[in-house]
Amino acid sequence: MDVTSLVIKIIFVLVFFAVMIVIGILTRKKANSVEGFVLGGRSAGPWLTAFGFGTSYFSAVVFIGYAGQFGWKYGVSSTWIGIGNAVIGSLLAWIVLGRRTRVMTKHLNSKTMPEFFGKRFDSKALRIVAALISFVFLIPYTSSVYNGLSRLFNMAFNIDYKICIIVMAALTCVYVILGGYMATVVNDFVQGIIMLFGISAVIFAVLQNNGGFISALTTLSQSPSDIPVTEGMQGAFTSFFGPDPLNLLGVIVLTSLGTWGLPQMVGKFYAIKDEKSIKAGTVISTVFAFIVAGGCYFLGGFARLYSGNPEIYKEDGSVMFDSIIPTMLKSLPDILIGIVIVLVLSASMSTLSSLVLTSSSTVTLDLIDQIKPGKEVDKAKKEKTQLITMRLLLVFFIIVSVLLSLNPPTFIAQLMGYSWGALAGAFLAPFLWGLYRKKTTKLSVWVCFIAGVGFTVANMIFKFIASPINAGAVTMVAGLIIVPVVSLITPKLSSEKVDGIFACYDEKVTIEKKYSLPENAPEDE
Repeated sequence: MDVTSLVIKIIFVLVFFAVMIVIGILTRKKANSVEGFVLGGRSAGPWLTAFGFGTSYFSAVVFIGYAGQFGWKYGVSSTWIGIGNAVIGSLLAWIVLGRRTRVMTKHLNSKTMPEFFGKRFDSKALRIVAALISFVFLIPYTSSVYNGLSRLFNMAFNIDYKICIIVMAALTCVYVILGGYMATVVNDFVQGIIMLFGISAVIFAVLQNNGGFISALTTLSQSPSDIPVTEGMQGAFTSFFGPDPLNLLGVIVLTSLGTWGLPQMVGKFYAIKDEKSIKAGTVISTVFAFIVAGGCYFLGGFARLYSGNPEIYKEDGSVMFDSIIPTMLKSLPDILIGIVIVLVLSASMSTLSSLVLTSSSTVTLDLIDQIKPGKEVDKAKKEKTQLITMRLLLVFFIIVSVLLSLNPPTFIAQLMGYSWGALAGAFLAPFLWGLYRKKTTKLSVWVCFIAGVGFTVANMIFKFIASPINAGAVTMVAGLIIVPVVSLITPKLSSEKVDGIFACYDEKVTIEKKYSLPENAPEDE
């Protein structure tokens, strides 16, 4: 490897890591209480919240795993996945969940999704089980992020990916332990800016390497298809809906609707500062998703231009999907490769920090504290113990996910598919209906938990749906039907209790006229 090239890449990475650690140090004062460590004191403004949402959404899983795999399978029509992520996963998520989540979780004083379930449905058992589900199924998602980064670093530095994983895990651990939620979202903001500029530069460079957009598209249209449903079709990989529209739809549903039920994503709404932050955050988050997700999948859509490269194939001739994007990037200039490394690091470390913070806080507040409450102690002492526990569990969670990622059981997209399928399949419907519908019952939540996790685990073993992506989409859609149907035939919570919970939506507030015009405003005299 050229020495100058190596030096440029190392400088980019070292500067990136230095900035992350400095932010962790500067925000450590915000992490001196449980609410400060977990939610930043519910004081995050629109830019921090929106970028935190977006950067937690998109990681190496998307850039390396999903973009490569689905770009290969569906061609440029895979761009629809990015559009779905922006419209459904960002815009509608903010509109449907943002305000109601912030209002009700503040009213219930819940800091995590399991705590919301426990207080909304008056069930300590629900809270504990939700915490267990979160902890177990966030681990494979974290491992998939490490796996994607390992392939990129192997391409750029030609060093053992195990070293990359360990170093990155250690640095993530340091800045999250120091600054908690605020360190995470401030870093997310910096990382988000890198992602926006980085993905734009990479798309331009890759297309230029292939003769420009029109030339690349023309070559892609001549690619032969190995997908059975496209036999006889010409130019399937440049068509509007691609060679396999139904499976493409499954991917859009999982990767877009799935964010509505993921604890680390919904948790961003808990910490929103005010109404202005919600309105601005909705726009910022959506634009961010259009550029980053749309750009990633658009880039992946040209994967088959590299079908003649032996580096993307295994010995048996099958395609290594996780190697496609790194192979596409190899011919870029050294400075651009340095930018790409920082781009994927940014996306991945923001996701990792959100995952480990969510997991450690959930296990501390919703599992340990509930199973073994201990003796009554003063609030300050209890908070100190909880903070220590969360930081220790954060380290433990990172170690477990690193160990799993050193010998991953399958490729990136499958790991994420299992994780999102179980989490969103179990949580999405109860959370959504719990925010909107008074008659949602405790038993309907139990049934959805069992169905979401049970179906995912059964499919992992018996594989009655070949794609874990499609299986995950099925569990989410099924949950949205299961909860209201089961609620019709199962005992309701007491009206008095439910009315008290939903009263938070009816409280009168005073806001400036520039944000809302009063009804029956008196005419000017």
